[in-house]
Amino acid sequence: MRPTFVLGRIAGVRIGVHWSVLLILAVIALGLAEGRLPEAHPGHGWPAYWAAGILTAVVFFASLLAHELAHAIVARRDGVEVDDIVLWLLGGVARLKAEAPNPAAELRIAGVGPLVSFVLGGLFTLAAWLLDTTAAPRLAVEALAWLAAINILLAVFNVVPAAPLDGGRLLRAFLWWRTGDRLRATAGATAAGRAFGWFLTVVGVFLFVRGDVFGGLWLAMIGWFLVAAATTEGQQAQLRVVLAGIPVRQAMTPDPVTVPVGLTVAAFLADPQYRFRHSAFPVTGERSAPVGLMTLDLARKVPEDRQHAVTVERVMLPLTEVTVVGADDPLADLLPRMQPGAEHRALVLGRKRLVGIVSASDVSRTVTWLMTSVHRGRGGGRGA
Repeated sequence: MRPTFVLGRIAGVRIGVHWSVLLILAVIALGLAEGRLPEAHPGHGWPAYWAAGILTAVVFFASLLAHELAHAIVARRDGVEVDDIVLWLLGGVARLKAEAPNPAAELRIAGVGPLVSFVLGGLFTLAAWLLDTTAAPRLAVEALAWLAAINILLAVFNVVPAAPLDGGRLLRAFLWWRTGDRLRATAGATAAGRAFGWFLTVVGVFLFVRGDVFGGLWLAMIGWFLVAAATTEGQQAQLRVVLAGIPVRQAMTPDPVTVPVGLTVAAFLADPQYRFRHSAFPVTGERSAPVGLMTLDLARKVPEDRQHAVTVERVMLPLTEVTVVGADDPLADLLPRMQPGAEHRALVLGRKRLVGIVSASDVSRTVTWLMTSVHRGRGGGRGA
């Protein structure tokens, strides 16, 4: 999940927001302003309901951000680097650059998120109770009560032992500790995740048929997301086993064609070496140091009448938004950060200079080659 725009950094972690957040913000605000708030406390004007609804929705997403920040902060303390946090339609996700080094670290990283949500739920409950004993506006009390309930519900839902929920991570930590095998632990957690996801999907379809259109569709969507995410997580775990011990340098394209930072977009698009070879290129500055990543799609978004005046530097993805790895880093650790698309290339650095570039297709080819080699080796063994 790539952010649509970046809010900034908190505790050194980049915070991104996907456009779908606006949709769920609108749904929450609408549900509160036109439903719960006027039903619980009639007699107020619509501006008051909408102001309370919008503010409550914003505070709710701040709660989600606190939940994900807790994961990120604890992960860094356990030596796991964090790419960023992205808030989106179904909540948020802290994208880690690698897996936890041991079951105890996995337990801490996974458990702190629901714990923060529980604490926030308790604090909102206390605040609602205190305001209820005073002459505070009833809408404020109702909004705090809703925030208390939704945070506690979020915590409870997240501790369900099913990947990719936090509870799935807790289950994996337990299975990992019991068996000593991270792959088997991941398989158990992902199987539980798929089962739970299908359960929610079936319940959602049942509610839809019974007439609860919105609730049924929402529950089915969450269930389908859990099934897909758990399946992907299981596949990635198997791929990590295949890629164990393989360095990034074996998958990268060495000495890639680069783009000078001062080149105009028009010159970039006109040069055959850029137009007909690849769809993404590292951008280099002084002393050939990498400064970003340029794609043909980014260049083509610049209006034709401005392409001669705009340089690559102004439209490229800056290095802070590009995945950067070392040539000797484990390829398995790069796998969770790779996605299809030209803008998701990873730049490979060695001694602070660019030595290669890696795409999702490069990783796929390496996996195919490794698996083919294994099968050939097994076939040769049987023939002997």
